[in-house]
Amino acid sequence: MSLEGDLRKEIEKWSARLEDEMKDIRILDEGRAYMLENIRAYMKDSSYFLTSNDLIRSFEALIWAWAWLSILKELKIVKS
Repeated sequence: MSLEGDLRKEIEKWSARLEDEMKDIRILDEGRAYMLENIRAYMKDSSYFLTSNDLIRSFEALIWAWAWLSILKELKIVKS
C-alpha cells in the first residue's frame, strides 16, 4: 500500500474509534460541557479534509480531537 493509502486507513480507523468513544462520553462538569464542542468540531474538520483528500490536515484535526478528549478526561470534566 502507498503512504497515502496507509495514512487514509489510519485516519479512518482512528476516526471510527473516536466516534465510538464519544458515544459513551459523559460530562461530569456541566459548566464545561461546551468543551465537547471542540472535539466535535475537530472531528468534523477531519472528516471534511478527508473527503477533500487533504490527508495531512485530516490527520492533524483528528489528533487535536483526541488530545482534547484526553485532556478533558484527565481534568475529570468527562468520563467514558
